[in-house]
This record gives sequence, structure tokens and C-alpha cells, in this order.
Amino acid sequence: MNNDTDAGLRTVLGHVLGLSAVRLAALTEQSPLLGTLPELDSMAIATLFAGIEDHFGVMFDDAELTGETLESYGTLLALVRSKGTA
Repeated sequence: MNNDTDAGLRTVLGHVLGLSAVRLAALTEQSPLLGTLPELDSMAIATLFAGIEDHFGVMFDDAELTGETLESYGTLLALVRSKGTA
């Protein structure tokens, strides 16, 4: 299941941010997101979380959606997994 969550999150990131398969495959849990991916602007953040909610059938509280959540691919993946997707 953990691999399904990882693959699903990469799919959403690719769709929302328009990232290539190569860039998506290069993401590790330590890969920084916010401030590193120019595609991840304020509008994309809202779209990204909506896409994650739709893809995984989860809901986020506003308190969960912080800069720390988007610090790295691993922190975002951990949040998605904490919602019971894994």
C-alpha cells in the first residue's frame, strides 16, 4: 500500500504541476518542494491539495496545510499516509 500512496502522489504532482516523468521519478523523500519547484506557487498549492483530496478520498484540515507540510516530498507523503491511504 505504501507504494500505491507514493505512486498516487507522484501522479497528482505530475498532473497539477506538469512535472515530467523524469522529474517525478527523481523525487526522494528528502527532495525539497516549497521554494525549489517554481511550478509550486500559491495557486498550485490550492490545486495540489484539492487534487490529493480527490485522488485519495481524504480531507485536510486547514491546520495541516502549512509550509512545513510542503517542505519536502517526504513531509507531504507522510501527511497523505497519515490520512489512512497506506
